[in-house]
Amino acid sequence: MLFDTHIHTCYSSDSNMDIKTAVSRAADLNLGIIITEHMDLAYPEPDVFNLDVKTYFQDYAQYRGDKVLLGIEVGMRPDCLEENRRIIENNLFDYVIGSIHVVDNVDIYHSSFYESRPKQEVYDRYFEVMLQCLKSHDFIDSLGHIDYIARYARYQDPDIHYCEFSDRIDEILKVAAQQEKAMEINTRRLTSLAAVEQLLPIYKRFSELGGKLVTIGSDAHKPEDIGRALALAQGMAEACKLKVVYFKQRKPEWGRAL
Repeated sequence: MLFDTHIHTCYSSDSNMDIKTAVSRAADLNLGIIITEHMDLAYPEPDVFNLDVKTYFQDYAQYRGDKVLLGIEVGMRPDCLEENRRIIENNLFDYVIGSIHVVDNVDIYHSSFYESRPKQEVYDRYFEVMLQCLKSHDFIDSLGHIDYIARYARYQDPDIHYCEFSDRIDEILKVAAQQEKAMEINTRRLTSLAAVEQLLPIYKRFSELGGKLVTIGSDAHKPEDIGRALALAQGMAEACKLKVVYFKQRKPEWGRAL
């Protein structure tokens, strides 16, 4: 079964999706799903993205099985490393995504992160923090949405052009490959042909540097987005000679093609 490995329900502060609705939608699409609720420790706003793991597991235990797995999306930060590690090591997650949402204590969703700063400077800092966190957060399974910043950057051209940031990106891809981590192909932006064209060189380079595995996930926060563009992501993986996997009990599993 193919899995959508990146789903947020009401245990994430930015989603209201009910678990029953998510499970029903996935069944209609003949997909497995991994719930990956947000946990961003020390988030700049109080009581946001602060996942109660115990209650999450208790409430969703009845849904957990071969087609519904329980994971987490960890907001990686240098100052939260040991607490992130403790939470992951002390809980039985199926899958752990490591993502960069906050840089220098500013959510990169907010316009203030970009004000009066050139794109090169901002993106260099984003990749610098990503590399630092990937090296230290060795307990994650997949590096989430490398292109996350392109969703929100306030520039005329927010896309990540590999040729402009190849040195920074290569260092990240080398570490992911050496640690035998998966790279996520996040389908959130794949409705844009330009985004696909800019992402392909990154995943091809990952393969060239020894990377083997990718996960694919919609990053859905509402039911209609579950399963979005998974077939396209599979095609990208195949073009880059990367294997699509999902994680169960922290081990990679191979799903069938769509």
